[in-house]
Amino acid sequence: MKQWIRKISKTALLLAATFFFFNGVASAHVTVNPKVSAPGGWETYTIKIPVEKNVPTTKVVLKIPAGVEFESYQPDPNWNIKTEKDSSGKVNTVTWEAKGNGILPGQFEQFQFIAKNPDKETKVAWNAYQYYKDGSIVEWTGAENTDTPHSVTEITASPQKTVQSDEQGHDHDSSVTSPSDEKKQTDHNGSSAETVSVVLSIAAVVLSLIALIVASRKKRS
Repeated sequence: MKQWIRKISKTALLLAATFFFFNGVASAHVTVNPKVSAPGGWETYTIKIPVEKNVPTTKVVLKIPAGVEFESYQPDPNWNIKTEKDSSGKVNTVTWEAKGNGILPGQFEQFQFIAKNPDKETKVAWNAYQYYKDGSIVEWTGAENTDTPHSVTEITASPQKTVQSDEQGHDHDSSVTSPSDEKKQTDHNGSSAETVSVVLSIAAVVLSLIALIVASRKKRS
């Protein structure tokens, strides 16, 4: 009986650990939003950097995909921001480097920039490099099915578009990306991981309760 109880306890602990693992994986990726935008449109992109380690993130480097025309970034008083250009004079790299402690464990940061999309329908991959205070670097440059995938934006002629004008007079022809829409998209992307997490959590609790009941009955007998 004791051996059986130990097996149940170990299984419960394993399920609980898996639950926290899935939660960590689901939220740890560096992403660039929106995930869908219109061909030839001027888009306001947002790069989101969560911290997946127990040390701060101090620098982030983003490579601008071929065909995307970077225009400007939103300043941040806590970060030094610089751009690098290729031989043709186009910006191909943007770097955010913290002036202070950076992004602490359990936190995330978001930076915005404006860029012009390619004129034709395509998919653009955002390669990013996340630098930690301990000297380690996470390269978000892999395919979707890898441990460190790069974020991808689909450039497509969507039936739902909106034309906006920024302060510089550009027409922004892109998918509707209001705060509520962005929240819906995030909720949709994370629904599968959340479902798995809830199921595993419930299973761990049930198994733990069974182990406690069995142990209690044994003591009474």
